[in-house]
Amino acid sequence: MTSDGEYLELAARAFEAVRAGDTAELVAALAAGVAVNLANQSGDTLVMLAAYHGHLAALEVLLERGADPNRLNDKAQSPLAGAVFKTSDDIVRVLLAAGADPAAGQPSAVDTARMFGRDELLALFEQTRE
Repeated sequence: MTSDGEYLELAARAFEAVRAGDTAELVAALAAGVAVNLANQSGDTLVMLAAYHGHLAALEVLLERGADPNRLNDKAQSPLAGAVFKTSDDIVRVLLAAGADPAAGQPSAVDTARMFGRDELLALFEQTRE
């Protein structure tokens, strides 16, 4: 069992790893007990940060371990909308396959795709609804 201080250190390592795309370090932190849906002081989960920074392998590790692809941050932003904003189409597809909701959040992924004229993503979102 880890102490509070040790857990905070592990959590910090997980956040650093996901931002840097260091999948091996992220896996080690998760194996040591970091919660897969851990969020920082802004409500950004590990999934949100992996998606926003475009780290596909880290995102897949999190989703394979049951991370929530729909958890919004404190600003009501979704990982999927962040991926649309960053034009990370591979990330968008992985999140959709994991059950991400294009209508979740403010602005939603649908709203974001409309804002940036991403008609191909709007069509993809429609396909996932069918």
